[in-house]
Amino acid sequence: MKLHLAIEELHRSENHLAGALLAMSDRHKADHEVFHVARDIARWSQDHVRALAQAGREFGLDLDPEPKGDPTLLEKARQGASDLLGRSSVPGLLLLANLRHVYREACGTSLDWELLAQGAQGARRKELLQLAERCHPDTLRQVRWANGKLKESATQVLVS
Repeated sequence: MKLHLAIEELHRSENHLAGALLAMSDRHKADHEVFHVARDIARWSQDHVRALAQAGREFGLDLDPEPKGDPTLLEKARQGASDLLGRSSVPGLLLLANLRHVYREACGTSLDWELLAQGAQGARRKELLQLAERCHPDTLRQVRWANGKLKESATQVLVS
């Protein structure tokens, strides 16, 4: 059984997704919706990291339960730069790039949840399947938010 590999990869994916959301939040502090929503939905990934670390123990994994992605000095400097740049065209292009990155990270994480759910179902691991069923909808909402925000922002940024 190789479920431990799926748990490990998903733990890594959720950490990357949380980090991408927090970095985007820091880069776009002037856009209050992006700043606050990205931080809120990053917490979902951070919660998933903790839950996966707990679930991994049953499979002999020693995963760090503390999510990575907390603001570093670099991110705090990005927040300051975001305040200075405000809403010029450069932040708009950067927002599109960041949203594309978050969208791709969230899609990959969603796929990892699907793989874990399929493996858990096949191995008859009820608790692991329940974890996937509980957490995967959060990831799907992260995908939809990034996709919706891309559609909302693209026209204004690319046409102006």
